[in-house]
Amino acid sequence: MAATILARRKNYYEVLEASNKQNEITNGLMWFASVAIEALRRTIATVEFLIDKTKMLDRLKGQLNDRQEKALLRMFREGPEGFRGGLTAGKYSTITGASPATTTRDLVDLVAKGALVREGERRHARYRLSVPING
Repeated sequence: MAATILARRKNYYEVLEASNKQNEITNGLMWFASVAIEALRRTIATVEFLIDKTKMLDRLKGQLNDRQEKALLRMFREGPEGFRGGLTAGKYSTITGASPATTTRDLVDLVAKGALVREGERRHARYRLSVPING
Protein backbone atom coordinates (compact mmCIF):
# COMPACT_ATOMS: atom_id res chain seq x y z
CA MET A 1 0.00 0.00 0.00
CA ALA A 2 2.93 2.31 0.59
CA ALA A 3 3.76 2.24 -3.13
CA THR A 4 0.18 3.25 -3.93
CA ILE A 5 0.40 6.16 -1.48
CA LEU A 6 3.77 7.20 -2.92
CA ALA A 7 2.31 7.21 -6.41
CA ARG A 8 -0.40 9.57 -5.15
CA ARG A 9 1.81 11.57 -2.81
CA LYS A 10 0.67 15.02 -3.96
CA ASN A 11 -2.99 14.08 -3.57
CA TYR A 12 -2.25 12.56 -0.15
CA TYR A 13 -0.81 15.83 1.15
CA GLU A 14 -3.71 17.81 -0.31
CA VAL A 15 -6.25 15.59 1.45
CA LEU A 16 -4.23 15.67 4.67
CA GLU A 17 -3.97 19.47 4.60
CA ALA A 18 -7.69 19.90 3.88
CA SER A 19 -8.55 17.56 6.76
CA ASN A 20 -6.33 19.54 9.15
CA LYS A 21 -7.86 22.88 8.15
CA GLN A 22 -11.46 21.76 8.44
CA ASN A 23 -11.21 19.45 11.42
CA GLU A 24 -13.19 17.05 9.24
CA ILE A 25 -11.63 13.68 8.46
CA THR A 26 -14.34 12.07 6.34
CA ASN A 27 -12.65 12.94 3.03
CA GLY A 28 -9.31 11.78 4.37
CA LEU A 29 -10.75 8.48 5.49
CA MET A 30 -12.49 8.01 2.14
CA TRP A 31 -9.24 8.74 0.30
CA PHE A 32 -7.31 6.29 2.47
CA ALA A 33 -9.98 3.60 1.98
CA SER A 34 -9.85 4.03 -1.80
CA VAL A 35 -6.06 3.69 -1.73
CA ALA A 36 -6.32 0.58 0.44
CA ILE A 37 -8.86 -0.95 -1.98
CA GLU A 38 -6.63 -0.14 -4.97
CA ALA A 39 -3.62 -1.71 -3.22
CA LEU A 40 -5.67 -4.82 -2.45
CA ARG A 41 -6.76 -5.12 -6.10
CA ARG A 42 -3.14 -4.83 -7.25
CA THR A 43 -2.07 -7.47 -4.74
CA ILE A 44 -4.79 -9.87 -5.89
CA ALA A 45 -3.80 -9.27 -9.55
CA THR A 46 -0.16 -10.00 -8.70
CA VAL A 47 -1.04 -13.21 -6.86
CA GLU A 48 -3.25 -14.36 -9.76
CA PHE A 49 -0.41 -13.55 -12.18
CA LEU A 50 2.03 -15.64 -10.12
CA ILE A 51 -0.44 -18.54 -10.06
CA ASP A 52 -0.87 -18.29 -13.86
CA LYS A 53 2.92 -18.19 -14.24
CA THR A 54 3.32 -21.35 -12.18
CA LYS A 55 0.56 -23.14 -14.09
CA MET A 56 2.11 -22.24 -17.44
CA LEU A 57 5.63 -23.25 -16.44
CA ASP A 58 4.34 -26.52 -14.99
CA ARG A 59 2.38 -27.25 -18.18
CA LEU A 60 5.43 -26.55 -20.36
CA LYS A 61 7.95 -28.38 -18.18
CA GLY A 62 10.31 -30.41 -20.36
CA GLN A 63 8.93 -28.85 -23.57
CA LEU A 64 11.06 -25.70 -23.70
CA ASN A 65 14.65 -25.25 -24.75
CA ASP A 66 16.96 -23.15 -22.56
CA ARG A 67 16.48 -20.02 -24.71
CA GLN A 68 12.71 -20.22 -24.55
CA GLU A 69 12.73 -20.75 -20.80
CA LYS A 70 15.12 -17.83 -20.31
CA ALA A 71 12.93 -15.52 -22.41
CA LEU A 72 9.72 -16.55 -20.65
CA LEU A 73 11.25 -16.06 -17.21
CA ARG A 74 12.49 -12.63 -18.29
CA MET A 75 9.01 -11.72 -19.50
CA PHE A 76 7.46 -12.91 -16.25
CA ARG A 77 9.88 -10.69 -14.29
CA GLU A 78 8.24 -7.68 -15.94
CA GLY A 79 5.05 -8.53 -14.08
CA PRO A 80 1.44 -8.51 -15.23
CA GLU A 81 1.93 -5.59 -17.61
CA GLY A 82 4.77 -7.30 -19.47
CA PHE A 83 7.29 -5.57 -21.72
CA ARG A 84 6.33 -2.10 -22.85
CA GLY A 85 5.38 -2.58 -26.49
CA GLY A 86 5.54 -6.37 -26.19
CA LEU A 87 8.35 -8.78 -26.91
CA THR A 88 9.91 -8.34 -30.34
CA ALA A 89 12.18 -10.71 -32.20
CA GLY A 90 15.00 -8.27 -31.51
CA LYS A 91 14.37 -8.31 -27.76
CA TYR A 92 14.17 -12.11 -27.82
CA SER A 93 17.49 -12.28 -29.67
CA THR A 94 19.08 -9.89 -27.16
CA ILE A 95 17.79 -11.87 -24.18
CA THR A 96 18.79 -15.27 -25.54
CA GLY A 97 21.66 -14.56 -27.93
CA ALA A 98 19.83 -16.51 -30.66
CA SER A 99 20.29 -15.92 -34.37
CA PRO A 100 17.37 -14.41 -36.33
CA ALA A 101 16.40 -17.81 -37.79
CA THR A 102 16.50 -19.50 -34.37
CA THR A 103 14.57 -16.61 -32.85
CA THR A 104 11.81 -17.05 -35.43
CA ARG A 105 11.61 -20.81 -34.82
CA ASP A 106 11.56 -20.37 -31.04
CA LEU A 107 8.84 -17.71 -31.14
CA VAL A 108 6.65 -19.72 -33.52
CA ASP A 109 7.06 -22.71 -31.20
CA LEU A 110 6.15 -20.66 -28.11
CA VAL A 111 2.99 -19.43 -29.83
CA ALA A 112 2.11 -23.00 -30.91
CA LYS A 113 2.58 -24.21 -27.32
CA GLY A 114 0.26 -21.49 -26.02
CA ALA A 115 2.93 -19.65 -24.02
CA LEU A 116 2.83 -16.50 -26.14
CA VAL A 117 0.23 -14.66 -28.17
CA ARG A 118 1.34 -12.97 -31.38
CA GLU A 119 0.00 -9.58 -32.36
CA GLY A 120 0.87 -7.93 -35.67
CA GLU A 121 2.75 -9.18 -38.70
CA ARG A 122 6.35 -9.36 -39.89
CA ARG A 123 8.46 -6.48 -38.57
CA HIS A 124 5.53 -5.28 -36.48
CA ALA A 125 4.98 -8.61 -34.72
CA ARG A 126 4.86 -8.36 -30.95
CA TYR A 127 4.43 -11.15 -28.44
CA ARG A 128 2.86 -11.13 -25.03
CA LEU A 129 2.42 -13.81 -22.40
CA SER A 130 -0.78 -15.79 -22.79
CA VAL A 131 -1.86 -15.20 -19.21
CA PRO A 132 -4.83 -12.99 -18.36
CA ILE A 133 -4.06 -9.51 -17.15
CA ASN A 134 -6.23 -8.83 -14.12
CA GLY A 135 -6.53 -5.70 -12.14
